[in-house]
Amino acid sequence: MLSRTADHLFWMARYMERAENTARMLDIDMEGALLPQTPEQEARGQRSVLKISELEEMFDERHPGSSSRDDMLHFMVADARNPSSILSCLQATRENARAVRGTLTTEGWETINFTWLEFNQRLANRELETGPDALFEWVKYRSNLCRGVMQGTALRDDAFFFMQLGAYLERADNTARILDVRFADATPNSREAARQLEDFYYWTSILSSVSALEIYRKVYRDVVTPARVVELLILNEQMPRSLLASLDGVCDTLAKLRTDASKDCERFAGKLRADVLYSDIRLILETGVHAWLTQFLKRVDELGLRVMHTFLMLQIA
Repeated sequence: MLSRTADHLFWMARYMERAENTARMLDIDMEGALLPQTPEQEARGQRSVLKISELEEMFDERHPGSSSRDDMLHFMVADARNPSSILSCLQATRENARAVRGTLTTEGWETINFTWLEFNQRLANRELETGPDALFEWVKYRSNLCRGVMQGTALRDDAFFFMQLGAYLERADNTARILDVRFADATPNSREAARQLEDFYYWTSILSSVSALEIYRKVYRDVVTPARVVELLILNEQMPRSLLASLDGVCDTLAKLRTDASKDCERFAGKLRADVLYSDIRLILETGVHAWLTQFLKRVDELGLRVMHTFLMLQIA
């Protein structure tokens, strides 16, 4: 497979996953806005969405001094100048898919293409202003549908595996960012933060943002606590969006794409997975959740670069 084709497939899947993850974060933020909260809490919740995506600086440049939720929503959903907005992600998904139209199944291409066209129609119908929660649910549904169509119709060849690799890497990065920012927001030195640590909604919202609340109840059958949230989203191999499950997917996929040139990349991914697999919650808490996740994110970024240099910038035999 040509590296150019692999690159389009890899980023097609990453951008679709990113659009879904952004919709998840915004949906939870909108739910939180319905609860009684101080102006400071509301502002911090809005900033956390920007912080997770590393878009605070760009937002402040576009909207100086703004604390408007409407400005934040438009920036994260419909701003074509924001490369991580849902609009930009779905556009990039479609453009990458169109570039490799002959590699995709007819069903796969039509699902992606319709998602892009329908999303623009929904924006034109002002659904972001009149029903943002329904819009976010629709984005999540379409992402799941695209993934399911690919799973159900695609040949298990290199093209399929590059799509899988992009999705798993994006998922690992997103889950780590959500945990890092949300945990940091919950632990500043203040009385309010101490109360927030025990705030049921705060921690259940983190679980809901990665579809893990029902899984948490099945696994622990007890009250939601910060330590268990961290344990579930990092170490539980059966939780689909956990860091360990995502790395399992990365390593399994790299093994199927193995070439003579990919051994170092595969070894790096395996070492990262092993370090997570043989961690435990006590070690993570002793190290500090923020410090642990900061190192993890650096290594995931490095893994992404290694994947690009190994597969996406060279001719694949």
